[in-house]
Amino acid sequence: MANAPPSGRAPIPRTVWALGFVSMFMDISSEIIHALLPLFLTATLGVSVAVVGLIDGVAEATASITKIFSGYLSDRMGKRKPLILIGYGLGALSKPLFALAGTAPVIMGARFADRIGKGLRGAPRDALVADVTPREILGRAFGLRQSIDTLGAFIGPLLAIAAMAAFANDMRTVFWLAVIPAAIAVLLVLVGVEDVQRPPEDGVTRIPVRLVDLRQLPRTFWSLVAIGAVFTLARFSEAFLILKANAEGLPLALTPLVLVAMNAVYMFAAYPLGSLSDRVSARTMLVWGLIVLIAADLALALLPGVAGAFVGVGLWGVHMAATQGLFAKLVADRSPSDLRGSAYGIFNLITGLALLAASVIAGLAWDAAGPAATFLVGAGCAVVALAGLLVVPLARR
Repeated sequence: MANAPPSGRAPIPRTVWALGFVSMFMDISSEIIHALLPLFLTATLGVSVAVVGLIDGVAEATASITKIFSGYLSDRMGKRKPLILIGYGLGALSKPLFALAGTAPVIMGARFADRIGKGLRGAPRDALVADVTPREILGRAFGLRQSIDTLGAFIGPLLAIAAMAAFANDMRTVFWLAVIPAAIAVLLVLVGVEDVQRPPEDGVTRIPVRLVDLRQLPRTFWSLVAIGAVFTLARFSEAFLILKANAEGLPLALTPLVLVAMNAVYMFAAYPLGSLSDRVSARTMLVWGLIVLIAADLALALLPGVAGAFVGVGLWGVHMAATQGLFAKLVADRSPSDLRGSAYGIFNLITGLALLAASVIAGLAWDAAGPAATFLVGAGCAVVALAGLLVVPLARR
C-alpha cells in the first residue's frame, strides 16, 4: 500500500478504478433487468406486490448470507480476486434465466443465483478496496467506486427504456440484452483487478484466520452493525419506488426512469459526499443521511402524482450517496486488516436479513393499506434509527 503524501491527497489506486468499472458494467446488466422486473412479475406473471417484496427480500438476504462466507474465505486464503471473479461469473451466468422465466419461482431462482454471485464478490471486493487504499482517503476511494458503480445503475435503465421502445415493450428480449455488459464485467476482472499481499497490522505473521479469531472484532464494530441493521429496516427495496411511480400514473415503458433519476442523484453525490466523510464525523454524516431518508419517505407517502414520487426518489438517491460508501469506510476503520473480509461479511449478513424483513413488511403494508402506508412505516423506522444513532458509540477502534 502506497503511503499518502502529507497533503492527504494520495492518488486513488488503479485497482479501485478497475473495480469501479467492473461494478459499472455488472450494474448496467442488472439494472436493465431490475428496472422492469417488478412490473414483469405483477403485469406479466400476475403475482402480488407482497410476493415481489418477498422475492426481493429473499434475494438480497441470500447475497448477504453468502458474503459472510466469502469474506471469511478471502481472509483465510489471503486472496480476494478468485472469489471476486467467481462472484461476477455467477452473476453473468444467471442473466439468461430472467429472459427464459415463465413463472415466479423461476424468477426467484434466477434472483437467487444472481445474488449468490453478488454475495461471493461483495465482501472480498470491499475488503480489497480497503486493502489497497491509504486510510486517510478511504472515504474518497469508496465514494469513487460507488459513483462509477452507480453510473452503471444510471445507464442500465436508460438502455431498458430504449430497448423497450425498439422491441415494442417485449421485456423478455430486453432481458437478453443484459447478458452483454455482464460478460464485459467478467473480462475486466480478469485483466484489470490485481490482488495484494496484506501484512498483518502488527507485523506478526499469523496462521490463516480461524472462526474463533472473529472475537477480535472490537465493540465499536458491533455497534456499527446494529446501526446498519436499523438503517436497513428503514430503507427497503427500490422495487417499491418503481411500483409507487407506476401507481401514480407513470407508463410502463417509462418506469425505468425511476432508477435513472435515483441513480443520477446517487452518482453525482457519492464522490463528493464520500470525500466529505474523510473530514467530518461519521455521526454527522449518518444523522443527515437519516434526515434525508425521512424526507424521502414522507414525500413518497404524501406528495401526489408522478412529480411527487420523483421528489421522493431524488431524496432517496441523496440518502444512498451519503450513507452507503460511508458504511463501507466505517467497517474498514473498525476491523483489523486480516479480518476485514469477515467484517464486511458479518455486516452485510445482518443488514441483509434486515432488508429481507423490511421488504416483506413493506409489501404487506402495501397490500393491506396502500403505498402511503409502506413509506410511512419506512419513515417511522428511520426515526427510530435516528434516535438510536444519538446514543450508540461510533468512535474509531
